[in-house]
Amino acid sequence: MSLALIDTGPMVALFDDSDIGHRHYTGLLAQGWHLTTTWPCVVEVTHFLGARAVQRYLRWVAEGGVVVYPFDVSDLPEFAELMARYTAPPRTEMDLADASLVWLAQDTNTLNVMTMDVRDFSRYRLPDGRSFLIH
Repeated sequence: MSLALIDTGPMVALFDDSDIGHRHYTGLLAQGWHLTTTWPCVVEVTHFLGARAVQRYLRWVAEGGVVVYPFDVSDLPEFAELMARYTAPPRTEMDLADASLVWLAQDTNTLNVMTMDVRDFSRYRLPDGRSFLIH
């Protein structure tokens, strides 16, 4: 089984049948991927889902559907550095959730990412220049 980081959009799609990515991401999940994310992504998902879906989602997280990788307050300067690097005109701003996933990729040496944010994750790089494999 392969490891993948999972961004907000795919997690929303997993719990919203009407989402354009629902079929794609449920199909990927059925392939047996091990998923990892961060708390900023978990929080964003709860913002986008309705109350009943949030309850199902939180139970899924609690049951190990996705591993929520911890970070410490001492990691925040790295997040801020990433956000500054990828927030320069004419680019869009990197948000905290994306910064946390790029940091997580560096920390775990994981290039696979499930995201709907193809434009941004196509330009993000690990320190050694490697790019993400977007699913």
